[in-house]
Amino acid sequence: MQGVLVRNWWVLLLRGIFAIVFGLISLLAPGITLEALVLIFAIYAIVDGVFAIIAGVRAAERHERWGGLIVEGILGIVAGAVMFAWPGPTLIFLVIFLGAWAIVTGVALLVAAIRLHRLHGEWLLIANGILSLLLGVVLFLWPIAGIVVLSWWIGFYALVFGVLLVVLAFRLRRLDAGTPAAAPPMFH
Repeated sequence: MQGVLVRNWWVLLLRGIFAIVFGLISLLAPGITLEALVLIFAIYAIVDGVFAIIAGVRAAERHERWGGLIVEGILGIVAGAVMFAWPGPTLIFLVIFLGAWAIVTGVALLVAAIRLHRLHGEWLLIANGILSLLLGVVLFLWPIAGIVVLSWWIGFYALVFGVLLVVLAFRLRRLDAGTPAAAPPMFH
């Protein structure tokens, strides 16, 4: 895990930069951000549903199992249409979905931190993991607290998440270039 992160430091840098940009947009234009999230998710569900149906038809042509793909595709298209028709309830569902995503991401980051050496920025992954878990819990406890506030929470989270990833990327870049990261001072 450590070698992969060191060699691909630039991926963390890009993730961090995109998170910072997304965070700024969420803070400065909360209404647009949430409308866009619902719209993008609706489009994704419909496109994914169409592709699942195509895969199901192709599987049927080859006499393979196809029923599950067709059902999945139909459900995806219906879900996308519902999101377009009733964006309010969709947004509440999206809040709960984002909460679950944040919790899963937080757990994954904490697991990754265990495998990353302390000198290479383990605390940064731990901080991101805790931040993700906190966001997830807040979204589950107060999903209707306010659409604008949700955008601000997501924006703040994305900003902090992005900054921490950028810092980690530059630490790992030094390792990739062969320059060891400065060791933290040891206190006795």
